[in-house]
Amino acid sequence: MIENLVSCLRRLHAENRKKFDRRVPIGDLLVDRWEIAREYGWGEGTTCYDNVLILGDVRVGRHSWIGPNVILDGSGGLEIGDYCSISAGVGIYTHHTVRWATSMGQAKPDRSPTRIGSGVYIGPNAIIQMGVTIGDRTIIGACSLVNRDFPSGVKAWGQPAAIRGRVEEQAA
Repeated sequence: MIENLVSCLRRLHAENRKKFDRRVPIGDLLVDRWEIAREYGWGEGTTCYDNVLILGDVRVGRHSWIGPNVILDGSGGLEIGDYCSISAGVGIYTHHTVRWATSMGQAKPDRSPTRIGSGVYIGPNAIIQMGVTIGDRTIIGACSLVNRDFPSGVKAWGQPAAIRGRVEEQAA
């Protein structure tokens, strides 16, 4: 049985490499990314890698891409709009346990909804903290710490993230 499984996985890896020129974890070979999004009731055309950690109430709009190794913490309510690109390793949070830990378990975890607008790009390994709202057509740079709201149409990056410019309108 193990030999058959290994043989099957080798074949799936080879097919995936030929078709997409990439190698992915076993879960992504066996599960359809569009099917995962449909199972959560997310919008048409949205995809989500198998290794994404999804907690609580997460709502995602249409045609969004949730990359590998992402954390979507909806324990305080998380909304992501249409046509968003959430890059590899991004963490989007709606709770933290700072007061719980420092009170030796006496305080409850803090929770606050987080909202990501439509047409938003979040670069690899960015962290979006609880309670943040990011406006439409906004770019968040790689490895940024987003600990405050950002309006629509801006480019922001850094630790903590700060506005660095405006997003240019893209021609079709």
